[in-house]
Amino acid sequence: MKIAFIAHDRKKDEMVNFVTAYENVFEGHELYSTGTTGKRIMEKTDLEIHRFMSGPLGGDQQIGALVAQNEMDLIIFLRDPLMAQPHEPDINALLRLCDVQGIPLGTNIATAEILVKALDRGDFAWRELVHKYKPGAEI
Repeated sequence: MKIAFIAHDRKKDEMVNFVTAYENVFEGHELYSTGTTGKRIMEKTDLEIHRFMSGPLGGDQQIGALVAQNEMDLIIFLRDPLMAQPHEPDINALLRLCDVQGIPLGTNIATAEILVKALDRGDFAWRELVHKYKPGAEI
């Protein structure tokens, strides 16, 4: 599974704590993140994370490009709803793409925990079928 982590500035500590708590679940998956969030997670865990640019510098769009191609399987995006973000259009585009492609998306810690427990149980195996039967894939 390809999993992305994104966190606004005031949510980065919460993201690091969350990923640390579920490090054993995330092991063995392909992990992606925006720049600073990924750096902070790797400093506190043994996880390897492909880091894109910082969100405001295009990292949200880079992850969005994978979502648009249906190449991302799960996104945990801890948003700060009380702080205006200069790259709000990019954030909205990413959320919209997740809806279009049916990508599971957790935008708060409660939803993220439900998604990670489902991941641990194997409830997202259906995503393997998405990859197997997407246009251009060998059947």
